[in-house]
Amino acid sequence: MKANKEKLMVHGTHNAEHDARNETVKIYVNGEFLPRSEAKISVFDSGYLIGDGIWEGIRLHKGKLAFIDDHMKRLWEASKSTGINLPWTKTELIELIYKTCKENDMHDEVHVRAMITRGIKKTPSQDPRLTISGPNLVIIAEHKKASNETKEKGVKLFTSTIRRGSPDYLDPKLNCHSKLHEVQALIQAIEAGADEALMLDINGFVCTCNATNFFTVKNNEVWTSTGQYCMNGITRAKVIEVCEKHGIKCRQKDFSLYDTYGADEAFVTGTFGGLTPVIKIDGKQIGNGKYGTMTKKLSELYNDLIEESIHG
Repeated sequence: MKANKEKLMVHGTHNAEHDARNETVKIYVNGEFLPRSEAKISVFDSGYLIGDGIWEGIRLHKGKLAFIDDHMKRLWEASKSTGINLPWTKTELIELIYKTCKENDMHDEVHVRAMITRGIKKTPSQDPRLTISGPNLVIIAEHKKASNETKEKGVKLFTSTIRRGSPDYLDPKLNCHSKLHEVQALIQAIEAGADEALMLDINGFVCTCNATNFFTVKNNEVWTSTGQYCMNGITRAKVIEVCEKHGIKCRQKDFSLYDTYGADEAFVTGTFGGLTPVIKIDGKQIGNGKYGTMTKKLSELYNDLIEESIHG
C-alpha cells in the first residue's frame, strides 16, 4: 500500500495537492454529466484510435475562466488546422465549460481540460471520411491547486535526445492529442532521475519542455526560445507580456545548453502551475539552486495579470 501511495506522489510541474472532492466530480460527455467512474467514450473514438483530437487546459480563478479568449482563439486555430469542424460557437463552448464547473459547485483553484476529437469511426482507420459522428466533446473539471512544495523546491530537468519537430510534419504549436514523442522524452527524463524533459529544436538550440515552456534568466534578462518549434503557450505569452509591460528585458532568441547551464535562474510555464522554478538541468545546479528573485517577481506579476483579466 505504501509503495502504491508513493507512486501517486509524483513530483513535477503538474503536481497538485490532494483533494478528495475529485473522486465524485461529474464529467461532461457529449451533453451528459456522468460520474467520474462512468465517464466513458467508445473505443472507436478517433482520439483513442489514432490521437485525432485537440484540447485546451484552462484555469477557473475566483469564478472566472482565466484568459479564456486566448484559449478559445488557440482552439479554433487548431480546429482550422486539423479540419475538425466545431459545431459550437466560442460563446457556446465557454458556457458549457462554466456549466460543468457549476455542476460540480466549483469556484476557485480549478483546472479544466476540454477535449474534442473528430468523432466515432466506422472502423479503425486514419481516414477522416470513415467518421460516422460529429465531434466528441469531453470536459473534465477538477479541484487542482498547484503544490506549493513544488513551487518552493523547484524541479529538475533532463535534456532529451528526442527533438521538437519541424512544423512541416507536425507543427509543435498544435495542441493536439498526439503527444507520444513528448511522452517518450518525459520517460527519458524520469529514467534519468529528473522531473521533466528539456527538448532541443531541430538545430540543437534549447526549445521547450515536454509539457511546459522554458525560460532562463541571466544578468536580469529573461530569455526564451524563438517560438518556432515550441507549443504556443498562453502562460508563455503572458510572461512575455508582463516583461514588456514592466520594463523587463525579454529576448526570444536561439540559445544553447551552454548558455542554459550558466543561467542565474530558470523556470517553466504552464496553465496549471503558472511559473515553476528549475533548480537543476542534466545534474547541473542552476544559479543557487533555489526559487530565484526574478522568477518570484514574474510569478507575482503573472498572478496580477490574471486578476486584471478576470476583473477587466
